[in-house]
Amino acid sequence: MLQIEKAGMQTSNTAKSDIPQGTLDLLVLQIAALGPIHGYAIAQRLQQVSRDVLQVQQGTLYPALHRLENKGYLASEWKESETKREAKYYKLTARGQQQLETETANWARLAKAVSLVLRLAKGEA
Repeated sequence: MLQIEKAGMQTSNTAKSDIPQGTLDLLVLQIAALGPIHGYAIAQRLQQVSRDVLQVQQGTLYPALHRLENKGYLASEWKESETKREAKYYKLTARGQQQLETETANWARLAKAVSLVLRLAKGEA
C-alpha cells in the first residue's frame, strides 16, 4: 500500500492515509524516467525524495511494476545490482513517456481543481 504520512502529528504512532488510486503509477513512471532502476530502489527513492512522507510497500509496488510493464510503459532486464545480486531493472519506454506526460497533465488539472475548491471553502475564491 502506498501511504502518505500526515504532517504535524505529535503522537508516537505515525498517522498515515492512502493516496489517490493511480498516483503510484504516476510516481513510478516519474522515477523510472530518471534512468534504469530496480524495484527496491524505486521505493527508496520515493521515500527519500518525499522526505519520508511517501512509503510504498513491496506488496503494492511489485504488482504495479508488473502491471506497468504489461501495459508497455516499462521495459525490464535482469542485471547485477550494487550489492552484487541479480535485480530486475525497469526503464521507461516511449509509450511510458507518453503515459507519464498524460498522467502528469491530469494530476496538475486535478490539483488545480482541488485547490480552487479549497480556496472557495475558505472564502478566497
